Amino acid sequence: MLELAILGLLKERPMHGYDLRKRLRSGTGLLGSLSYGSLYPALARLERAGAVREVDPSEDAGAQLVPAEVIPLTGSLSGEKAAWRARLAAKAASTRAAARSAAGTRGRKVYELTPIGEETFASLLSDDSERQGDDRSFVLRWSFARYLPSEGRLRLLERQRRRLEDRIAAAKRGPVTAGGAGTLDRYERQITDHAIDSLNRDLAWIESLITMELAATGSLARKTETDAS
Repeated sequence: MLELAILGLLKERPMHGYDLRKRLRSGTGLLGSLSYGSLYPALARLERAGAVREVDPSEDAGAQLVPAEVIPLTGSLSGEKAAWRARLAAKAASTRAAARSAAGTRGRKVYELTPIGEETFASLLSDDSERQGDDRSFVLRWSFARYLPSEGRLRLLERQRRRLEDRIAAAKRGPVTAGGAGTLDRYERQITDHAIDSLNRDLAWIESLITMELAATGSLARKTETDAS
């Protein structure tokens, strides 16, 4: 799951490890406790596999420079001296800005996605295996659902719907108590009812997403037919 999240963020743009950790911890909340001790080994594995590579942060240092102000010629000696001093000051400011930028990024590796990483991300995102079947995996995949085709999004939603329906049915059957009688007291029943209510709300949300996806797919199909005719 961590590798999928890293590749998904790097698909947006190259990032430092610090930026990746910040985004991963503050995004879906699934990786809120992520430490550098977990992030950097995962980045190293992806780098060895050729899925990500290091970018020299100095490559775009020119974008950090302060543009020198263009001073128009005045036609007078005093004006030309003032313009010359202004150009020197602007050049010095640009040099200081470049130095600050280099100092701020020195020692930080910038990572970007490679073509292998693109393929790996697509494979992980569309993985339909049962080992990916939990709520955390669904939420992470849905956060990157814009990279899936419509049929892929529908498969993801339908799989989550089936999972929720199975969990609701199991909760309604009720757990077997320690005495084996299978009867819950009113406190245990309150907890079970709360769990079923939460699952039903999640199921209603998934149903609404499926409805919206089908509507969007139908609109796209109708537009395609119209364009073709």
